[in-house]
Amino acid sequence: MKVYLGIDWSQDTHAACFVNESGRDIARLSLPHSVDGLDKLDRARAQLGVSPDECWVGIETAHSLVVDFLWAHNYTHVFIIPPAATHSASKRYRQSGAQNDASAAFVLADMVRTDQQRLIAWRPDSALIQQMRARVSLLLYLTQQLTRTSNRLQAVLHRYYPAALTVFSQPMPPLAWHFIVAYPTPKAIESLALTDFEAFVRQHHYRQPQRTLLASFARLQQPQPQASEAVSQAYAPEAVLLSQQLLALNQAKTTQLKELGDLFDQHDDADLFRSFPGTGDFLAPALLAKCGDDRARFPSPIGWQCLAGTCPITEESGHRRRVLFRKACDHEFRAITQQWAMCSLSQSVWAATYWEKMRPTCDSASAAYRRLANRWLAIAWRCWQDHKPYDETYHLQQRAQRQQPRSAQ
Repeated sequence: MKVYLGIDWSQDTHAACFVNESGRDIARLSLPHSVDGLDKLDRARAQLGVSPDECWVGIETAHSLVVDFLWAHNYTHVFIIPPAATHSASKRYRQSGAQNDASAAFVLADMVRTDQQRLIAWRPDSALIQQMRARVSLLLYLTQQLTRTSNRLQAVLHRYYPAALTVFSQPMPPLAWHFIVAYPTPKAIESLALTDFEAFVRQHHYRQPQRTLLASFARLQQPQPQASEAVSQAYAPEAVLLSQQLLALNQAKTTQLKELGDLFDQHDDADLFRSFPGTGDFLAPALLAKCGDDRARFPSPIGWQCLAGTCPITEESGHRRRVLFRKACDHEFRAITQQWAMCSLSQSVWAATYWEKMRPTCDSASAAYRRLANRWLAIAWRCWQDHKPYDETYHLQQRAQRQQPRSAQ
């Protein structure tokens, strides 16, 4: 006997619905998000006389303790259904469009029953991939925080201390943040001698030619607009605080990037993802973390492309055709793939050629990068499925063969 279970999850309470093979709901539950609530779900399944392997589950997220519970209790058929698909399917059951948690759980269960041929059961990723994925997400967050905090610091310095912005290169290196902590106001640098500046630089292990240090010190001595003493005293504490935050964020990012690299080196697919042009120390493990271990989860490259949001949505009916930007996607994956596309331009002849061809046809550079990322994902998927690292020479040869005209029959 096979039953279908739909779970409409939330942070506090989950709605669950069991459906039999004829499409009739045979049990409905409201479960608190607790150990007892999840155990109640498993007991309800057992009372129906079916094993975990005979219970096919539909749920809208893979990143939930509910899914961890199901996998830990041997539910081998867990289908992750996009919320947009559930919303669209609900119109099959109610013309009014009205929906609640219980009805959403029923829709999920019945979708698994009726659409199982088009669904792929997910399997849990390895512990290594889960650790990598967590660090990739953290690194993206740290990068965003660094950018925001740096922008705030520059705005504050423009208000009262523009000289600090001219000393070192842009974007501001960590040495500039140390400098602001040590010399937080224009008055603090009035008596700063070259020997003091050189000692400060050596203290923070900043290795640059002597002429570079002299140029930095000379810029510091150039006349700058002066804020009043009251304004300087008002803004200096914030500048120091922001600089300290930036130093802490930068150190955390460096540590997490090293740990991510160590984890990446342990994975069997590390050399494969490292072979893609432009991936580097972060993008290679980030791509692997997003793709995971389960090759059966993505039977075609369109799965990756939709997940990353690189392929558009085409609406076509009669003489009407619209191509729309895909908003529903993994936004972290989108950022990773677009950054990969940008970095690949300097390391791949094929990518640079494709970019030059596509850029004039796109409304923006971002759209052109998405097109290139879309092509890269198709190539990466093929390499991933074949367990073969990327070879640009082979890729160019294959493209040349496909472009040759067919001989006359």
